[in-house]
Amino acid sequence: MIDPLLVVIAGVVVVALATVIGPRFNVAGPLVLLAVGAGVSLLPFVPPVAVDPEIILVGVLPPLLYSAAVQLPAIEFRRDFAPIAGLSVVLVVISSVLLGLFFWAVIPGLGLALSIALGAILSPTDAVATSIAKRLGISPRVVTMLEGESLLNDATALVLLRTAVAAVASGFAFGDAVADFAWAVALALVLGAVVGWVNLRVRERVANPAANTALSFTIPFIAYLPTEHLGGSGLVAAVVAGIVTGQGAARRFTPEQRISDRLNWRTVELVLEGGVFLVFGLELKDIVGANLREHEGLWHGTWLALSALGIVLIVRALWVSGLIWVQGLRGRRHVRSQDRIEGAQERLDRFEEAFRETPEQFGIRGADPARTERRIGWMRTRIRRTMADLDYYRDTPLGAQHGTVIVWAGMRGVVTLAAAQTLPQDTPQRPLLIFVAFLVALFSLVLQGLTLGAVVRAVGLAGDGGEGPSRDEQRALDAEMREAAGAALRAGTLRRRDGQPFSAELLQRAGARIVQPPDEDASTRVHDFLELRLASIEAMRRRLHDAGRDGRYSTAALRHALAELDADQLSLELRIDDGEES
Repeated sequence: MIDPLLVVIAGVVVVALATVIGPRFNVAGPLVLLAVGAGVSLLPFVPPVAVDPEIILVGVLPPLLYSAAVQLPAIEFRRDFAPIAGLSVVLVVISSVLLGLFFWAVIPGLGLALSIALGAILSPTDAVATSIAKRLGISPRVVTMLEGESLLNDATALVLLRTAVAAVASGFAFGDAVADFAWAVALALVLGAVVGWVNLRVRERVANPAANTALSFTIPFIAYLPTEHLGGSGLVAAVVAGIVTGQGAARRFTPEQRISDRLNWRTVELVLEGGVFLVFGLELKDIVGANLREHEGLWHGTWLALSALGIVLIVRALWVSGLIWVQGLRGRRHVRSQDRIEGAQERLDRFEEAFRETPEQFGIRGADPARTERRIGWMRTRIRRTMADLDYYRDTPLGAQHGTVIVWAGMRGVVTLAAAQTLPQDTPQRPLLIFVAFLVALFSLVLQGLTLGAVVRAVGLAGDGGEGPSRDEQRALDAEMREAAGAALRAGTLRRRDGQPFSAELLQRAGARIVQPPDEDASTRVHDFLELRLASIEAMRRRLHDAGRDGRYSTAALRHALAELDADQLSLELRIDDGEES
């Protein structure tokens, strides 16, 4: 009997090595893990492997989806929410139904509900395409659409799968299925948002980074379990909680908390996702054996998988073609809106100028001028955001080349494999259904994954974007933050960590860039200047938050700048604390 602890340790080592070795040979890490698992299962001393579907459904999928949701690029996601929603909701439902009708027609004895359940398993795309696209330098807008789709369509497909499996047990009724689907999503949205909000409020009060990260590991399950108990989709709730947490972390968490979360959740995601592929490879021997016994060969499952992959690619191509056409119309409409928005900005400028000259004329029923100032600021932020959105649509149009990449990047992967394993053990023809899901994921990863780079180069999109922000954008954001720090310095609003103000002499020297003033103790001088730099970082972080609301900078630029500020703050705090101890 092999010690289970040794198995877990060996699995983590294999996942880590495959992640490092696979890209060096231009092979996706999941394919390496599948091959390793299948090879190990053939060894005579390795017993059959069977994983309880509940382990995958409850223990693996919630943290995987939560981790991806936390990293969602909020600004770009908001701008392209309509096409992302179309890809991740409408396209998944259409693909699931069409695949369900196909399986219902060609697999004898498979009911319509179970056929749609298999279609839902095969419909969601995988985030592995996003990592490949980033390495190829594809347009960030395309990457965002792929990333948003791979996150949200997982939740859609799994809700549809759950609804279909429930219909298998209780009988299929279209109205009841639609009602169950709507209730599961609506309840998940509410509870997921509440859990995310409470998560931010509680964890911002926990100063210890290790304890804070430990709390973060519970959030996907806190969102999942009560939602499932009340009849909603726990997976959708986990996604919503992740989105809320990801968008609030920049304001409410400390640098240590953000860095700890980022590194630890990357590790969790790596181990869980790799573990799914590895375990599926280990199960493959028994799945293949069952298909050989029941269908006298593997051809039956193979042609079903090839047909299903062809159907989803054709449906996807048709949908994306319509999406690109609609986005082209919207882009031209946005360009025509430019003059109207600029006119609104000019009217607001004139109103603000008149208000500053005679503020008493603009009071409404005794309202104080400060309220009018806030409304002007809010309107100006909305106008700047709208202008930034228009610039985004103008500078990153979607054409046929982008559509080709979006279609071919729609690979199936970890969620398809994990969802297939959640089918109840008493499901009719379960080995065949799981085998079809495995082959669709395998063919998709091999065919599309290995050729995506060639497709990108063939349509001329290789290197037209990048994973990080551009240098010009980063320089502009850095200059804006430095200006905010300088303004706070000149205004004298900077404070020490204990809340005390800085001396006027120190502020004057800092403004004049005097680094070594004479006749002063060196350690005290250095300590004061480090404290001043630390306070200036807070001013820069506040300006960074305002820049995020304006929408003038990409999420990549904002995150890069925040990571630099966090690193600077930790370095300064370490130097200050070391100086105080000495």
